[in-house]
Amino acid sequence: MYLATTDAVATAGGAARRGRVAAPVLALGAVSLITDISSEMVTAVLPLYFVLQLGLSPLQFGFLDGLYNAVTAVVRLAGGRAADRGGRHKLVAGGGYALSALSRLGLLLAGGATLGIGAALAADRIGKGVRTAPRDALISLASPPGQLGRAFGVHRAMDTTGALLGPLAAFALLWATADAYDAVFVVSFCCGLLGVLVLVAFVPGRRDLPVPPGRGAAGRTREVLEVPAFRRVLGAAVVLGAATVGDAFVYLLLQRRIGFAESWFPLLPLGAAAVYLLLAVPAGRLADRIGRRVPFLAGHAALAVAYALLLTPLDGTPLLVGVLLLVGVFYAATDGVLMALAGPFLPARHRAGGLAVVQTGQALSRLLAAAGFGAAWTWWGTGTALTVAVVLLGGAVVVAGVLLRGVPPESVLPNSPSTGGRSEGAS
Repeated sequence: MYLATTDAVATAGGAARRGRVAAPVLALGAVSLITDISSEMVTAVLPLYFVLQLGLSPLQFGFLDGLYNAVTAVVRLAGGRAADRGGRHKLVAGGGYALSALSRLGLLLAGGATLGIGAALAADRIGKGVRTAPRDALISLASPPGQLGRAFGVHRAMDTTGALLGPLAAFALLWATADAYDAVFVVSFCCGLLGVLVLVAFVPGRRDLPVPPGRGAAGRTREVLEVPAFRRVLGAAVVLGAATVGDAFVYLLLQRRIGFAESWFPLLPLGAAAVYLLLAVPAGRLADRIGRRVPFLAGHAALAVAYALLLTPLDGTPLLVGVLLLVGVFYAATDGVLMALAGPFLPARHRAGGLAVVQTGQALSRLLAAAGFGAAWTWWGTGTALTVAVVLLGGAVVVAGVLLRGVPPESVLPNSPSTGGRSEGAS
């Protein structure tokens, strides 16, 4: 029963020695690239559609934006547990990708009905929630602990390439079809379906260590939470997530401050995505070299500076470039790095479920942050809301730094990603 794990470790180790990431990581990166083109085509136009066309207030949009992202939290745990049960990571991840692809048809059929649009978006987020933890578990299990930052950096760079191309494709389609959203939904569905086909054809299946008999899902969650180092990582992720304003708010504030044409709004994520694409792999390598705690905290500090820039007299292109640059640095230094930081403290048979716990905690805390910032904007105005956001995120970085001081460095972790018990550093 250890044969598949041993082969995967050997493949990952050989790839690392040759200066390459493991083949499963590259295959999953290709799937994410194609799928992100599909999803970001839709995501890029949502703030414009809800706030500028439907006329929702910042409070209403804050709730919807947080709910849109937090729907993933409801199913992340279920997806992670299902993947761990019998090592069905590829099957569960594939189901999530397929559901997200089908949700594009739901948007097409919904027309302008708010209820139908909400249901389609919920299906998309459920699909993302189901697939994320099994996918990240596959990356973690296919790579040695010392190379996790690089592996996640490569995957996130490929993923971000899709995020970069998605808004560009949406903008081009809307321009070419005179704002025909149906065309965006159709092309998005075709891209999503292609991603599923690539997953089936090129991502190898995997069976991890069997779940010990007599333990249910609740027992598995308790087991990962018994690891002190993992609890600290989880706590830091939750604290920082609770002080993180959603990207959509940042882009809306930029649009209002600079006053550019609404038709250019879908292109705003391109700047941050381009920076993320350029820095994801270097940030992952740096995290492997100096430890993953420092880049993770520094990324959140960069985001706090981005919020602060929106309070300054800076305007026009300098403001736009500065904010998008810092948002890109934030994602490059935190997204994959967090998974690389948490993964080695989890036994292989609980890897997907444990990563799902981190992702769920972070998503729920960001739901509170989005709703809170929307309320503050509505009641107090943008200046006060941003000031509070800067102060809260700065304080959260300090608290998270204290929590992560108790996390053992990567150098004391075991060399095998498939350990069935707790790591030495987590005991």
